[in-house]
Amino acid sequence: MKLIFAGTPEFAAQALGAIVEAGHEVVLVLTQPDRPAGRGMILQPSPVKKLALEKGIEVFQPLSLKDAEAQAKIAACGAEVMVVAAYGLILPQVVLDMPRFGCINIHASLLPRWRGAAPIQRALLAGDAETGVCIMQMEAGLDTGPVLLRGAFPIAADDTTVALHDRLAALGAKLVVEALAKLPLPAETQPEVGITYAHKIEKAEATIDWSKPAAELDRHIRAFNPFPGAQAQFGGQTVKLWRAVPVADSGPAGTILAVERTAVVIACGDGALAVSELQKAGGKRLPVQQFLAGHPLKVGDRFDLPA
Repeated sequence: MKLIFAGTPEFAAQALGAIVEAGHEVVLVLTQPDRPAGRGMILQPSPVKKLALEKGIEVFQPLSLKDAEAQAKIAACGAEVMVVAAYGLILPQVVLDMPRFGCINIHASLLPRWRGAAPIQRALLAGDAETGVCIMQMEAGLDTGPVLLRGAFPIAADDTTVALHDRLAALGAKLVVEALAKLPLPAETQPEVGITYAHKIEKAEATIDWSKPAAELDRHIRAFNPFPGAQAQFGGQTVKLWRAVPVADSGPAGTILAVERTAVVIACGDGALAVSELQKAGGKRLPVQQFLAGHPLKVGDRFDLPA
């Protein structure tokens, strides 16, 4: 099938790779402009751009799809469908209507739950039992279009955002190839019941409030791994917590209850967390034994509580 692909991060690159591998003719790839990254803030291409160039596919990086020039370039491709995955630009109606089969989106949630920008993190934060991918026919609303295909799997007790991302990316790549092979597909209108919105993750949300239950803070740590990292304050200094499990212990919120070779146990509003991987500002992620060698903690010390 002759198609245009629009996407930017690694999640999208996996789908593009699967589509090319399946033998479809990708005539144009749309992706976000190169962004500065790293210590030198050197312009870096997106994962989708890197893959497209490796495959010899033309790359187009407009700042907007609302101008006539960008729309003319897309129309000139004569694509039968456009596949969109975490692209980052709004597609105006005129673009949505261009391909014969319209535009289909790979969305990492079980719609209508978690429409929007951060479905993986929001599912973890909320304690959802399962997640999945929907292949959706795009329309003007935010993730409101009918669903063509869906797949689901359970969220494990130790899943992080990075772990879920990788499984969802693989599932999305598989489902979009399946969908392309079957177009046109019957469309399932999203129900009005159960709609939730996955608002963009803000760095301020990463701060740990020790007055909350350990089970909730466990999800908090897993949801903000890898970005932006769950943050606590100790003596006015930022410490990121990367790995922890809830334990049945108790004490004043934020107080260190035990210091062991494998974990530091910190009291929460209900229960406690056994934290096994930490990071001081400017340092590396370290197992607790290595962290303690350079940053001694002792029983009775207390993490700062949010103001």
